[in-house]
Amino acid sequence: MIQNNAFTLEVDADGIGLVTLDMPGRAMNVLNPVLLEPFARLVDQLETDATLKGLVLTSAKPTFVVGADIDQLAQIRTAEEAFALCEDLKRLLRRMETCGKPVVAALNGTALGGGLELALACHARIALSDPKLKLGLPEVKLGLLPGGGGTQRVLRLVGIQKAMDLITQGKELGARKALEMGLVTALAATRDDLLAQARAWCRANPKPTQPWDTKGFRIPGGDSKSPAVVQVLAIAPSMANAKAHGNHPALTHIMSCLFEGGLLDFDAGCQIESRYFAACVVSQTSRNLIGTLWHQLNAIKKGQSRPAGLPESTVKKVGILGAGMMGAGIAYVSAKAGIEVVLLDTTIEQADKGKAYSQGLLDKAIARGKSTPDKRDALLARIQPTTRYEDLAGCDLVIEAVFEDRGIKARCTEQAEAVIPATAVYASNTSTLPITGLAEASVRPDQFIGLHFFSPVDKMPLVEIIVGAKTSDATLARGFDYVRQIGKTPIVVNDRRGFYTSRVFATYIMEGIAMLGEGVHPRSIEVAGLKAGMPMPPLALQDEVSLSLSLHIAEQTRKDLEAEGKPVPVHPAHAVLVNVGATHGRVGKKASQGFYDYSGKDKRLWPALTTLYPPCVDQPAQAELVDRLLYAQANEAARCFEEGVVRSVADANIGSIFGWGFAPHHGGALQFINAVGPARFVERARELAQRHGSRFEPAACVVQMADEGRLFEGTA
Repeated sequence: MIQNNAFTLEVDADGIGLVTLDMPGRAMNVLNPVLLEPFARLVDQLETDATLKGLVLTSAKPTFVVGADIDQLAQIRTAEEAFALCEDLKRLLRRMETCGKPVVAALNGTALGGGLELALACHARIALSDPKLKLGLPEVKLGLLPGGGGTQRVLRLVGIQKAMDLITQGKELGARKALEMGLVTALAATRDDLLAQARAWCRANPKPTQPWDTKGFRIPGGDSKSPAVVQVLAIAPSMANAKAHGNHPALTHIMSCLFEGGLLDFDAGCQIESRYFAACVVSQTSRNLIGTLWHQLNAIKKGQSRPAGLPESTVKKVGILGAGMMGAGIAYVSAKAGIEVVLLDTTIEQADKGKAYSQGLLDKAIARGKSTPDKRDALLARIQPTTRYEDLAGCDLVIEAVFEDRGIKARCTEQAEAVIPATAVYASNTSTLPITGLAEASVRPDQFIGLHFFSPVDKMPLVEIIVGAKTSDATLARGFDYVRQIGKTPIVVNDRRGFYTSRVFATYIMEGIAMLGEGVHPRSIEVAGLKAGMPMPPLALQDEVSLSLSLHIAEQTRKDLEAEGKPVPVHPAHAVLVNVGATHGRVGKKASQGFYDYSGKDKRLWPALTTLYPPCVDQPAQAELVDRLLYAQANEAARCFEEGVVRSVADANIGSIFGWGFAPHHGGALQFINAVGPARFVERARELAQRHGSRFEPAACVVQMADEGRLFEGTA
């Protein structure tokens, strides 16, 4: 047996070598020099050692190989470096697949990105029939494209249309779906069966060649000149841009790789791929996405914002007060994580309805083949609907998710604390009311915390943890652990009105509404929102939130500020909200009328909007509208950082993308300022302030950064 730091090699009596990948100090194997340098020597041996008849590649870890080393890619500074890295990997894989000996990938677990590219360069791929196993090329999600020949091999295995669908969307396939598509050769029931099939394939195919190296090979479905493919290529860019709005250059580069690769031989196509890969790696979009959705997200997941030195905890039983949409969603994700749930409401009918929400989600999952009746029934058995506070006894955690009313919330706190253990944590799901004020109703404010979920809870990945003035580190740690226990991403913020996400999210909607009041055509406002990279335009988003809720929050805020003797700021959008929402009674989507009219799944802008707010003759340029929407959000995020509301740059960026969908290609609200450059941001913000009001005056911390040549990094 041969052993090194990356894998072991065991050669059997037939000369078939079993290569077991097992990189030390890592939970998963990745393609980096630690693996690739000894692997290159292995390929040398395969080419020159006559006694070595073939190879079977597998992994000692639960996954196969999960891709390239993103940390290594992030260090690349020039296109030339990226191109050379790509070409080196391709030469190695090309040598392996043209050596005249069989190489089979025995996929015992997930293979993504470069891991799947390694498998695609093998002559056959046998995959374990395991529902956890995923195969895909998700590079586009980080602003990249496959750089190890993936675009060219997938193109030649499944055809241009399927390749485009798979790679531009970064889809991850199950083993059976991959088999049906043609990416996998066969499936195996067990690991022993997996290795046996792989060895048998090697013995049965002693001198294999790849399909694209065979004389007369044709791309399935036709090359880029065939009439059927031409039709696909004619509409593909417009379909991609209908969602991306030109904000994701990797999409165009992927389509170019497939189109050009479909006109060229394999090796020329691979070189084209290397050039487009290099363009992606050095793009600002890729740097934004890698910095935030890789480095900063991983730092959060590893507990960057969790108090150090405190033991990890798990919740065994959670009480949820309020079985409405939010409470029902929290009950579902908690029960899904194996936690016992007490779902309490004022009537048993309402509590049962909250539990039925979980049943509806699970029935849909069964219909899609994603779950089973037994799993559904087991999850539902963990949810106990009730009207009795006494049933909260024994809960480790209670989450209040009732209407945004201080009085109601205070009564819930008092009744729950009368029966729950002295050690239990009490959390409020409030989205706007300060936690310190709500904790005044508690007899143990050090164990009171905010856990702000987002709707729909089962889909939204973020939970905003709000620390009150008296919240202890131990309570924060327990809240943080619970959020990770249910599979969500936690960010930690300090207690201020609107916290972080609601406060900054509101600037996007309010800026769009202010534009309407100024005479900007409502259609131009909505298009600008999408062009900015936001998932939904501002007027449509306000309808989703509901105008009545926004007016209620505004009124609550006014009362609170007046009671505190503070001035009440008036946003120019407020008058429009009052006019449409109160005067005209159009409260949003829930009533089928807001800024839009709704009929079933269809909607259209309310025609009377242009009567209420006649569009100006001279409409502003779209770029001006896009800047207003983005700068309003980024500037408010910077103020939150400056005030210590948000504790770290990572929390601010991830919170903005996961919380309200801030244009992901910019890498988050603070990364937007970094990428623009603080000096240019200050200059442009002041231009906008001159035209549209003092709300655009740049945050003091950004002005200081511009003067000192610094960027947002680290903690507040």
